[in-house]
Amino acid sequence: MAAIPLITTSALEYRDALPEGGALIALDLGTQTIGTAFCDAGWRIASPGKTLKRGKFGADKAVLEALANERAIRGVVIGLPLNMDGSEGPRAQSSRAYARNLGVLGLPILLWDERWSTTSAERGLIDQDMSRAKRAERIDSAAAAVILQAAIDALAGGVF
Repeated sequence: MAAIPLITTSALEYRDALPEGGALIALDLGTQTIGTAFCDAGWRIASPGKTLKRGKFGADKAVLEALANERAIRGVVIGLPLNMDGSEGPRAQSSRAYARNLGVLGLPILLWDERWSTTSAERGLIDQDMSRAKRAERIDSAAAAVILQAAIDALAGGVF
């Protein structure tokens, strides 16, 4: 029987589960799409990946598993959409359920506070003078990169 992978909101626990570091994938879960981002094995820089069309979980899992294998991913970071007061609503519970389902990949999963990630990503795309249409195509993966960068900054810097 396979061990259940770690699913946590604690950067310290997550870092302890990956003592050698390793490439990570981040997911910004929307109702229609999944934004992806990746970081290097040394946890220095997060880069936006593809925005995937969200479908049934089995199809999502197959695509994410292929990406994880292709990039030698060691862990997953999933945006946790908390309310502004820090409480969890239905969207946060949905992200937790997705994380539990994604546990079949056998990778440790960090649920990371994603408040303001989309706003920050939008500002960054506007600063790049990107058209509204291009921003709409790239916002989810840009938000995933913001989530991942915040997580790896905490992981690498030891800020918990």
